[in-house]
Amino acid sequence: MLALIVGTRAMLVEGQRANRAAARETIEYQELLSGLLSLPQDAESGQRGYLLTGEKSYLEPYRKAVEAIPGQLARIDTMTASDDQLAPQVSHIKDALSQKQAELAETIVLYDRGDAVKALELVRSGQGKAAMDEVRASMDTIRRIGAAAVAKRDEHTDQVEAWLRIGSLAALLAIFLLGTYTIRESRRRFREVAVAQDELTRKNIALGNEIQTRENAESQIRQMQKMEAVGQLTGGIAHDFNNMLAVIISAMNLAQRKLERGEHDIAKFIEAAIDAANRAANLTARLLAFSRQQPLAPQIVDTNRLLTGMSDLLRRALGESIRIETVLAGGLWKTHADPSQIENAILNLAVNARDAMGDDGKLTIETANSHLDDSYAGTHAEVTAGQYVMIAVSDTGSGMVPDTIAKAFEPFFTTKPVNKGTGLGLSQVYGFVKQSGGHVKIYSEPGEGTTIKIYLPRFFGPEEVAMPTGRGDNPAAPVTETILVVEDDARVRASTTDAIRELGYTVIHVGSGQEALQALAENPGIALLFTDIVMPVMNGRKLAEEAVARMPQLKVIFTTGFTRNAVVHNGVLDHDVHFLAKPFTIEQLAAKLRDVLDMK
Repeated sequence: MLALIVGTRAMLVEGQRANRAAARETIEYQELLSGLLSLPQDAESGQRGYLLTGEKSYLEPYRKAVEAIPGQLARIDTMTASDDQLAPQVSHIKDALSQKQAELAETIVLYDRGDAVKALELVRSGQGKAAMDEVRASMDTIRRIGAAAVAKRDEHTDQVEAWLRIGSLAALLAIFLLGTYTIRESRRRFREVAVAQDELTRKNIALGNEIQTRENAESQIRQMQKMEAVGQLTGGIAHDFNNMLAVIISAMNLAQRKLERGEHDIAKFIEAAIDAANRAANLTARLLAFSRQQPLAPQIVDTNRLLTGMSDLLRRALGESIRIETVLAGGLWKTHADPSQIENAILNLAVNARDAMGDDGKLTIETANSHLDDSYAGTHAEVTAGQYVMIAVSDTGSGMVPDTIAKAFEPFFTTKPVNKGTGLGLSQVYGFVKQSGGHVKIYSEPGEGTTIKIYLPRFFGPEEVAMPTGRGDNPAAPVTETILVVEDDARVRASTTDAIRELGYTVIHVGSGQEALQALAENPGIALLFTDIVMPVMNGRKLAEEAVARMPQLKVIFTTGFTRNAVVHNGVLDHDVHFLAKPFTIEQLAAKLRDVLDMK
């Protein structure tokens, strides 16, 4: 009987050890499930932050979570037998997670395409919530199954222990004492498990606090980096604009002094002021391009034909010492972009290549049909997988180190000597390509030259026939039209009115939309409305709609120094909108007026 009781006690101890091992395994399994549940929640938080702010930094938690989910599932699979009753619930969790990941990825893709409304509609549809509810339900089922198994094992242990006590009392007091000692030892071990569980809970709380502290620190670092970038940009703008304003103010002061003395040799001062003002306008245009806010007029473009037409321009820009080679792909797809901006981008890249090569070198411009697949898009931010028209500009220059490549697209960053570059050429290219829905990539090594590839989305659909514009068959005919100028800034209104009168037109000028409508009613012979866009009470777009409703034959030209959503949406001019950006020269004004007035 002693041997039987001792053997039974040994079996009981082994059972308790097995219970503890099973309990530890259950706890580990529950921790894996909790970790798995936190990953889609992290991904959803990153997705929500990105949809709310448009900041790519919010997608970092999303990408990390998406990368971690397969590994977490694999660890859970290793702890789940194929014939285990938990296997169906794990399968449900995998399916629900796949649905949730698909929903998150689809909203991000929709937002990157500019369809934020549809992305938000998908979020509000409840698909993601339903998938997460299914994940939680399956995890709750797994927890209940695990708890029931632990309870069943504990119940069995209690039964064996009760029979052992009865047997011990019926046998010897020594057996009873041995049993009492064993029970006490078992309880001590159970208390150790409880203490270990409490310690685990405490460490989890501490870990959560540490994660929160780290997230706060990272947020502060990101804010500091943003402020540093803003400071660099502001400093560059202030430096360049102050230089240009210094030239303008100095030239105007000198001209004023000469005129006061009765001297009239002021042409060089006026030319210097005009040149500085033009450079300031060009700087503003480049900054708008970098910030993806320049107004684009996209057309269906045959890139091969465009490059062929640029050959003389490139030759003049690069000089005779640089050899130019073009490799044009047969059957090249069309793209839908602003052709003048494509030319500017290629010219910028060519001039940068010339500066990198010096007096001798070879410039290669290549076109090709290209497909950026999902794997490429997954490793490059803001890239949508699909078909693109690729333009590559390669040089045999000095190349770039990785640190230079990382900063190449930043505004005002340049490796050229003082007064040899503004640091805005590549940033302008980057802004235009991104605004057009494309991608730009630099490939370079020190001493091996540089290749910059531009990817513009392939155009699908019927080609539109561009209607010719111009002054018609008699460009020298005298002007007879009356033009209504609407501008709320008195000084700008006065200068614009004087310029249009200088061109020979009759001008009526007003300072608001309400005054413009009154002037149209009093002067039915007005042929064209030249209006600023950004005005109080009634903006230029609302004024134009009201004016054309009253006078259907009225032509309209919009102008502004910074485009708002009145006539530009997603960086593209609205259809049939005629736009002249401030500042403009009198020659640009004359050409735009005649182009619009002569349209049928």
